[in-house]
Amino acid sequence: MSEAATPPGSVPGSGFPPGFDPAAESVEKTLCFRGFWAWAVLILLIALGISLFMWLLRKCIQGPAYRKANRIDGKVVIVTGCNTGIGKETVLELAKRGARIYMACRDPGRCEAARLEIMDRSRNQQLFNRTLDLGSLQSVRNFVDRFKAEETRLDLLINNAGIMACPRTLTADGYEQQFGVNHLGHFLLTNLLLDRLKHSTPSRIVVVSSAAHLFGRINREDLMSEKKYGKFFGAYSQSKLANILFTRKLSAILKNSGVTVNCCHPGVVRTELNRHFAGPGWMKSVLQTGSLYFFKTPKAGAQTTLRLALDPQLEGSTGGYYSDCMRWPLVPWARNMETADWLWRESEKLVGLPPLEPPPSQNHNQNQNQTQNPTHNGNGTQNGTGNGSSTNPGTREMQSVETVVVNRS
Repeated sequence: MSEAATPPGSVPGSGFPPGFDPAAESVEKTLCFRGFWAWAVLILLIALGISLFMWLLRKCIQGPAYRKANRIDGKVVIVTGCNTGIGKETVLELAKRGARIYMACRDPGRCEAARLEIMDRSRNQQLFNRTLDLGSLQSVRNFVDRFKAEETRLDLLINNAGIMACPRTLTADGYEQQFGVNHLGHFLLTNLLLDRLKHSTPSRIVVVSSAAHLFGRINREDLMSEKKYGKFFGAYSQSKLANILFTRKLSAILKNSGVTVNCCHPGVVRTELNRHFAGPGWMKSVLQTGSLYFFKTPKAGAQTTLRLALDPQLEGSTGGYYSDCMRWPLVPWARNMETADWLWRESEKLVGLPPLEPPPSQNHNQNQNQTQNPTHNGNGTQNGTGNGSSTNPGTREMQSVETVVVNRS
C-alpha cells in the first residue's frame, strides 16, 4: 500500500498541521509566561495579596466596636481626663446617647474646647466643664464637693484619666506622680462618690487600666519608687496593676449593692499618653509613623469602655477585666486578694480616709464587740446596730447630703 500523501504546506514527517511554526510557538510561550505582562500580573497579584493582608490586620488591630443602640437619656455621668483621646471619644458617644456628662479635666481651657466641639457634634447641651487635678487630693475633694452640690445621683463613673512613663516627679501631696494620678486620685474620687452611686442603682464604675499590668508588681517596700524608678516597667506598670487590684477589691466590697465595677485595657492607642517618650528623634518619628497604621484610633480604643458603660448584658457583671470588648482572665498577681487588701488599707492611709475594714489582726476582736463599737463605713456613717455615735476617731472629710450605708462585708 502506498503511504498517505503529505498535506500541502506541512513539514514532511513532523506531524504538525499546515502553517505551524514550532519556533514561533516557543517564542509566544516565552512572552506569555516570562514577558513584561507576566511580571506585571504577578506584581499586581502580590500587591493585592499584601493589601488584603494589611486590611485584615488593620481590622484586627482596631478591634470590635460596640454597636448596640441603647440610649441613656438623663443618666448622670462623670468621665475623668476627657479633653482628648479615648476620654473625648467616650464622652462624644455617651453624649450622642443622651447622657448628662461632667467632664472632669485638669486643664479647663482644653476641656472647654472639647466640650464645645462635642456639644456641636452630638447636639447635646448637657455637658459641663469641671476642673479636676488627680495629682492633688484637695482638688479631688473640691470637685466632689461641687458635684454633690449640683447632683443628687451618679449613674456612671468612668476613671479614664492617666499619665504614662513620665520622668519621676511628685504630686501636690508628695507622692510619685504616676501612682498618685493613676491610682490614688481615682481611689479617693471613687470612695467619695460611692454614696451617689449607691443612691442611683443600678450604677456602674469603669476603670481604664492597661495590659502593662502584666509587668507590674506592688512594691510594698518602695511603693513610691524612691529607691528605684522605672518609668514604664516600674511605676507605670505598678499603677496599672493597682487599678486592677482596686477594681477587684471594690467589686467585693460592693457585692450585691447594685453598683458594678469593671476595668479594661483599651489597646495600644494613638493618643497623647506617650508624650513623655524620651527615645532618640528618629525612633519617635518611626513610632509616630507606625502608630498611624499599627495603633488603634482613639475611637477604637474607647469601644471596650463604652461596652462596660452601656451594655445591658453586663448589668450584673462585676470585678472583670476586659479587652477588645471581651472578658479576659487575670494573671495570679492581678487577682491576689491579699495584695488587694493591703493596697486598699495603704491607699486609705495615703489619701486620708478612715479604714473601712479593720486590719486582719483585729477582725476577731471587732466581731466580738461590733454592737458595742460600730465602725465607720466609706461614707462617714456607721455600721452596726447601735444608735449612739462611734467612739472611733476620724470621719470622711466629704460628708454627703444623703448618706447611704455601703455594705462592705
